Amino acid sequence: MGELIKADICVIGAGSGGLSVAAGAAQLGAPTVLVEADRMGGDCLNVGCVPSKSLIAAAKHAHALRQGGPFGIAPAEPRVDMRAVKRHIDQVIAGIAPHDSVERFEGLGVRVIEARARFTGPEEVEADGRRIRARRFVVATGSRPAVPPLPGLDDVPFFTNETIFDRRAQPEHLIVIGGGPIGMELAQAHRRLGSRVTVLERSAILPKDDPELADVVRRIAAAEGVDLREGVEVARVEPHGNGVAVVLAGEGGEERVAGSDLLVATGRTANVEGLGLEAAGIDYTPRGIAVDRRLRTSNRRIYAIGDAAGGYQFTHAAGYEAGIVIRNALFRLPAKANYDALPWVTYTDPELAQVGLTEAQARDRHGDIRVLRWPFHENDRAQAERATHGLVKVITRRNGRVLGAGIVGRHAGELIHTWVLAVGQRLKVGAVANMIAPYPTLGEVNKRAAGSYYAPTLFSDRTQKIVRFLARFG
Repeated sequence: MGELIKADICVIGAGSGGLSVAAGAAQLGAPTVLVEADRMGGDCLNVGCVPSKSLIAAAKHAHALRQGGPFGIAPAEPRVDMRAVKRHIDQVIAGIAPHDSVERFEGLGVRVIEARARFTGPEEVEADGRRIRARRFVVATGSRPAVPPLPGLDDVPFFTNETIFDRRAQPEHLIVIGGGPIGMELAQAHRRLGSRVTVLERSAILPKDDPELADVVRRIAAAEGVDLREGVEVARVEPHGNGVAVVLAGEGGEERVAGSDLLVATGRTANVEGLGLEAAGIDYTPRGIAVDRRLRTSNRRIYAIGDAAGGYQFTHAAGYEAGIVIRNALFRLPAKANYDALPWVTYTDPELAQVGLTEAQARDRHGDIRVLRWPFHENDRAQAERATHGLVKVITRRNGRVLGAGIVGRHAGELIHTWVLAVGQRLKVGAVANMIAPYPTLGEVNKRAAGSYYAPTLFSDRTQKIVRFLARFG
């Protein structure tokens, strides 16, 4: 029998959610064990958010060199060194890694075990020959790229988001299967860095976003030269010379799209295999572990958060859920997760950000709603920066309460914060309309969109009659 470790809380998985639980529990004085089989920081730091946004930043610099003409600066075609781009990505990861390191967490008082964990019973885990018995467990094992069962895919080399950042040579022609956020972000970034890019999507790109806003991203990506093929069905994949060909099925026969490299970006699947969940009495499916609103599994001593729970696959969602677990597991408070104000952002250029209900969802749920819009081209700062593509779209009830908002445009991920607060605090649109926005800022688009709620009443015939009547009194 191996060493027996006793703890208040044992966290399995050192991604964003697991690290948040472990850090919070340890700093609150709870004996804490953290078990990680791979790299500290999980997908977000190593193969997800951080490297992808670093690549996107490099691509923006390349794109800016081509776009100087309207500003009086001679455009220039950038010379892209993909090895140097890779170094940039690695340096960004290295700059953040100490915050997620074993050394930092051990310094906080966390017992870190770098091994694979497996439940051996309802209240015990085995890892590297050690037995861990805890009052509460948290499963935060994340997810991995979902690879579809396409005929021929096993016979060709392909990338996922876990491997694409290791490439040190410029893809001549990158084919992307999947037009969701990951596919579109990486497609545009590689196009801006000089690759030909084709995106193959069986439905419409960014299908979970408001179609009106997604269409702005579609038009900009196409204008930059990304070949978007929507509504296509992939029949098979096959080798083509030194590259790969994707064969599309259609009513008129097959079409072959040939390229040098293939990126598969068709979603994520929860990491639930090999954990011994059955031994712990935990209900799960391939989509993830079943949890209640307090994020408890069918074994009430065990919680699941983040991608492993099969819910919203965002780093900030996992961080939010970590707080719910801390309140339940350590403070014994019946805290419940509420995702009504959970925002999400696609980091294309322009960015696309949303929170709350879309227009279609609001109409289905509430029927009588108000839709407010304000275009970026009517914002002075956007004009100065020639970033006029985009709009703010706000959904309210007839009484003005904000149900949701979407923004497509420059810095949409920053601008959405205002509406996250409004949705989360159940504010009425007047709270945003009455704020004083500094001039000239892009943030004024939020104030102007909110103010448009009052325009039909403020500038109506009835209001004009009232003003004329009051004028009689001097």
